[in-house]
Amino acid sequence: MSSTASSGRRWDGTPTRPHRQRTLRVAPDSPTRLVRSAQPGRCRDCGNRIDWYTRADNRPVSLHPHELDASAVPAASRWHVGSGIAHPAHDGTPWCRIPHLALCPARTDPTPLTPQIAALRRHLALHTRRLLDTGTLTPPAPDTNPSATAPEPCRPARPVVLLLHTRYLAAQPVDTIQCVSQTRRRHRCTHPVLNPSAPAGTWTLVPASTGRRQLTLPDGLMVVYDLTHLTYAEQLRWRHQRCPHHAAAPGAADLALAEWEPFDPLLHHQHVHTRLPTTIRNHRRRQA
Repeated sequence: MSSTASSGRRWDGTPTRPHRQRTLRVAPDSPTRLVRSAQPGRCRDCGNRIDWYTRADNRPVSLHPHELDASAVPAASRWHVGSGIAHPAHDGTPWCRIPHLALCPARTDPTPLTPQIAALRRHLALHTRRLLDTGTLTPPAPDTNPSATAPEPCRPARPVVLLLHTRYLAAQPVDTIQCVSQTRRRHRCTHPVLNPSAPAGTWTLVPASTGRRQLTLPDGLMVVYDLTHLTYAEQLRWRHQRCPHHAAAPGAADLALAEWEPFDPLLHHQHVHTRLPTTIRNHRRRQA
């Protein structure tokens, strides 16, 4: 009976060194709180893998998870990553990153593709087809009747939230904004940021124009979800997109990027609503 397994040595007599697992930590000086292995995700449209990064303006961007030969990527699509921040430019190395939107087979890219990029896009399209055939990916429903599928003003699909005296455009309705923290099982927390035991915001009307880069906008009112009456710590919890439990644990890493986008009325005019949610709901009750 062999005793090499219990002796701590290999067959040639050399000592075995057990592999030590390294603990992932968030560096105190890191510009993002994301753990490197926690950044990957999947595209909602095609199901292919993507890597989420933060740009210099704190906006998220999805990049293809692998580096490509810079000579095969158009100059306008070359990105590089430095210190966890994605920059839309080439850093002079033979390799670069490319946005997933330039490769996503579920989208139509008007720019011409090089043969290498076109071949990679066909490979992603085949993977999307396999996901559809196995039922792993559910394609988005076609927008055949915009009037029937458009979000009602009483529950904006992407509401404007006022916190820390700044307007942000949310990625989803207020009651479905999910915590971005990582649990002990290394999964994303399923708790919403809007907690019944914590103070909530109020829907209110504010001037649509703030007087900056908005000279072409008409003077009027718009609906926002106002959080400025809450404490500074509570507003920070919303800005960091954390549930009350993980807000009390500042050392916890984030599994996803906060989905806030600085609101610009010129760019996000389709998300401007002029009727309060309570008014719409009462009106529907009267019709019923």
